Amino acid sequence: MNKKIKKIDAIIIVALLIIAGIVFLRAGYIHPPGKPKTPHIEFEQDDKNNKLTVVYVSGDVLWINIEIQGECDPSSLTKYVLKGDEITNCKGKITLIYKPTQEVLGSWFFTEKEELPESPTLYNERTVDPEDEGPHYTKLMINREWWYYTVVFDSDSELPGWTLTVSFNHMARNDLFWEKPDLLIVVLHSPDGKEYGGIVERKRPLLGEYSFLKEPVLQASSSSKGFKVTFEDSYIQGKAPDWHVHVEGEDIDPKHDLVIDLQYFAPSPPIWIYSNKVVDKSRGSIASYIFTGCTVTGTVEIDRLPFKVKGVGHHEHTWVSSLITKGLIRGWDWCHITLDNGWNIYYSNYYFTPQFKSIETIKINPFASLIITTDKGETITRLGNVEVEILNSDKIFLLLNIPVETSVTAEPGLGQLLLQPYKIKIVFNIKADNTYDHLWKRFTHVGMKIGRCTISGEITWSDEDGDHDINLNGIGTIWNMRH
Repeated sequence: MNKKIKKIDAIIIVALLIIAGIVFLRAGYIHPPGKPKTPHIEFEQDDKNNKLTVVYVSGDVLWINIEIQGECDPSSLTKYVLKGDEITNCKGKITLIYKPTQEVLGSWFFTEKEELPESPTLYNERTVDPEDEGPHYTKLMINREWWYYTVVFDSDSELPGWTLTVSFNHMARNDLFWEKPDLLIVVLHSPDGKEYGGIVERKRPLLGEYSFLKEPVLQASSSSKGFKVTFEDSYIQGKAPDWHVHVEGEDIDPKHDLVIDLQYFAPSPPIWIYSNKVVDKSRGSIASYIFTGCTVTGTVEIDRLPFKVKGVGHHEHTWVSSLITKGLIRGWDWCHITLDNGWNIYYSNYYFTPQFKSIETIKINPFASLIITTDKGETITRLGNVEVEILNSDKIFLLLNIPVETSVTAEPGLGQLLLQPYKIKIVFNIKADNTYDHLWKRFTHVGMKIGRCTISGEITWSDEDGDHDINLNGIGTIWNMRH
């Protein structure tokens, strides 16, 4: 009796195993002997750089067994599929098929980049000498100068979407009522409202850099080998196109330990924003240039917790004549923008009348600058006709307002005859998202809003390929000042 029961049990078990095998086989969990199995490979699509990157592969897979359909460059691929392998210069639809099973591994679509009409530039508009990068405030007729670095960290950085602004400022003595004109500005902001850093102010000896009793806190020097600016334990040094930015110090953030160490690389020549010298712009007593689309890598350490970071940055260097008094400049707006499509925008404007209105449209802005680049500064489109509409402001003192949302509209100016036929028009909003606000009250009433902003808008133009209309979205850094 027991033997019969055991035989029945064995038959039932075998039957169940056969049924389970058929189910698993049809479901694809097991493969019949001799039939190849499709590997699991994951790719990351990079629209900015038009490439596919392998981020995961199961087992040993040969590239020779993968059919790549579409226009691309697979020349960097080796024998086996490895994490980090890249298929570059992708255009249109790219499909990968595993040949042994003829199963599709995936399909991706890359939109061809739009070519924005570019502004013609002269050689002297894109050239900076090593001495130009160093101090100018040592000259008799120059009393303001700042070296300004910003960055938006990438989505695959350990601080994704965060922004950083670092500026070493040699201000005129009367800018802040003769108190502490040497400034170090360091502000770090996250997308969810976190904020680190602040403004460090230091007094300057009466004789400034000529004092033999005590040296100024902000020190700057330059030579043919490069320049260096120091502020206590923080410094920037280098020579275009490479700079090292290091920030640390107890007073940068009284509540947190903050150490920043970044390397900037500019892939393209500089752009002179303005200079009162037409030919040799570096000899101007009022001058400013920028490097845009910089590659930024390094570490940010918050309360002794290090984060590896990388992103897209800007570097701006400005100096101003002592003839430009505080009363002549009643405010400025600066914005460095990194768009989702890989473009960069630089916007700045100076105001020479008190900004009392919280909502205002300013149609004539002779000192506004707007520059767009689609290739990290290699080519630029500069638009000369800029209209500014302040949509919302924060009150900082009595009738004094500082903007939190601004709409900018720009088109080619009357003198830009080569750009006018393209009918270029850009309209975008700059909205303060997370900012460090500072107000100097004592006799100065100077207010600043520095930090992270968001961008949305569109740009349109026409050329031989037809009409173009591109939505613009991105992240930027702002520095707005009013007094």
